[in-house]
Amino acid sequence: MIPEPQIVPDLIDAFRRSKTMFTAVELGVFEATPITAASFSALARSDERATELLLDACVSLGLLTKTDGEYTNTPEAETYLKRTSPHTLAGYALYSNNVLWRLWDRLPDAVREGTHRWPQAFGMQGPIFSHFFKTDEAMRTFLTGLHGFGMLSSPQAIAAHDLSGVEHFVDLGGGTGHLALAFLDKYPNAKATVFDLPQVIPLTREITENRVATIAGDFFHDPLPPADCYAVARILHDWSLPKIQTLLTRIHQALPANGRLLICEMLVNDARTGPTRSLMQSLNMLTCTEGQERTAAEYDQICRAAGFRTTSAVITGAPVDAVLAIK
Repeated sequence: MIPEPQIVPDLIDAFRRSKTMFTAVELGVFEATPITAASFSALARSDERATELLLDACVSLGLLTKTDGEYTNTPEAETYLKRTSPHTLAGYALYSNNVLWRLWDRLPDAVREGTHRWPQAFGMQGPIFSHFFKTDEAMRTFLTGLHGFGMLSSPQAIAAHDLSGVEHFVDLGGGTGHLALAFLDKYPNAKATVFDLPQVIPLTREITENRVATIAGDFFHDPLPPADCYAVARILHDWSLPKIQTLLTRIHQALPANGRLLICEMLVNDARTGPTRSLMQSLNMLTCTEGQERTAAEYDQICRAAGFRTTSAVITGAPVDAVLAIK
């Protein structure tokens, strides 16, 4: 008996839904509402018929509502796709459209060769973060995109483990400071610091409004600020295993006895068959970094090899999970 097609037709069409949303974000639809097809096509200097097709498609996706020819943001689009929203994911949508789309287009070659696609897609050589940060605008788009996801996941990551008693929480590669802010929200009497590259720190200060301390540096090469709890959030999945071991050994050496390390990443199940979101992110890492997503057992092994004595992992239900290692 031939099975009824369900998964395959949906996956064939799936990219069309993403690209529709990306295009609406790039054209500024969600900033302009309420609009008609005629008013927005005049504003965006786009074709009116094609504009109406795009806006109607966004209605079908649940991003806009349509009443008597006028389009308005749904609550979800207003919250997550409007660029001025404090919870916006528009930056990551733009990064996905302008960067990841081109890298994923070369996924067959990434699988054949086992390496990221920056040289092939963009003609760029050098360290991977020189690609993410090639211009100030590219850096801001990338980091503000991650900030939106961080606002969704950081409170759950901080709540996953008991961090009471921590006096100084240092987020290595902390970017816009969303994890440090979530830590301070839960532990207001502690101190929190973001340690990141010099070009990132002005954006950190801008977004956190100087609620957290900032220190410029490279966590692979520069001395780490003294702390009794370090965090690496969406960091380890960027790197090869030797580089991860180097970083975790540096962190272990810098911690006092019983010091803690919070790792925030998407965990893969032990059979490596799910969750789908984690495995899609692993392929994403293949196209743009040296790394991948890992299981809780793999993080336990990596941490113990660096000298940590125990680890515990919590599935948060948020965009990242939380592993806590103890020295």
